[in-house]
Amino acid sequence: MSAAAITEETPQELPTAVDLHAEFEASGVKDVLAELDRDLIGLAPVKKRIRETAALLLVERARRSMGLAHDTPTLHMSFTGNPGTGKTTVALRMADLLHRLGYIRKGHLVSVTRDDLVGQYIGHTAPKTKEILKKAMGGVLFIDEAYYLYRPENERDYGQEAIEILLQVMENQRDDLVVILAGYGSRMDRFFESNPGFRSRIAHHIDFPDYESEELVRIAEKMLEQQSYRFDETGLKAMRDYIRRRRQQPHFANARSIRNALDRARLRQANRLFQTADGPVGADALSTISDEDIRASRVFEAQAQETT
Repeated sequence: MSAAAITEETPQELPTAVDLHAEFEASGVKDVLAELDRDLIGLAPVKKRIRETAALLLVERARRSMGLAHDTPTLHMSFTGNPGTGKTTVALRMADLLHRLGYIRKGHLVSVTRDDLVGQYIGHTAPKTKEILKKAMGGVLFIDEAYYLYRPENERDYGQEAIEILLQVMENQRDDLVVILAGYGSRMDRFFESNPGFRSRIAHHIDFPDYESEELVRIAEKMLEQQSYRFDETGLKAMRDYIRRRRQQPHFANARSIRNALDRARLRQANRLFQTADGPVGADALSTISDEDIRASRVFEAQAQETT
């Protein structure tokens, strides 16, 4: 046969071994996990599950590169826990992690609630749901308070239509979309019981614990620091007292409640400075949250009324 003859291409040889630690570094997953540790205080069980999931996906990617038999892992997830426990933040980091490992084409997160998916009249739900799914394709769709999707007590509710579309896409396009359902643990359990199709498609269930009091103090300090504020000694003591009292009251939402409390404290601090300043005010005074800025909260008033 002459040199000009057409020759068969030699198939590319597959690797026989993979350095997982090198892959971990090269993929950028290490950076994502470091950001998670830096940005989120506490949540040790959640961070452990994320690291374990990252390890599983890294190994699955290595197996695929070596030509070993593998199935595309099911990546749909359920995040359960009370409000303000970091579920949305972790979902953002998960989208980044999945993108870096090549499991989704993009690293974006589309966050929605029932109102974004379910219409109010016949023929309205399917277009709304499909439009959201179109935006989320190649990334992660985060559905907060997912149990509100369907209200069986309402005969004219159109949530079931949205659920059927979601289930079909979660099964047929799981290579191009990851869905994370989120909400209170007990309500999510009831939702899965009444919608077994969702439970069978969810591979990873992650529970987000409430923050400890001292973790909430650190969260408060971090939130202020990000806005170039700080507590003085009396303000920090008052914040600890505030957190202890507020946790005993209804509708406490962990870090979300702390953020709201700090917004109100900054408002009081600004009014205090306007009322008491006789001349120029320095950067230190403008940046300091003190005892009186915290203890003016109704949280302390309510407790005082109970003891009188």
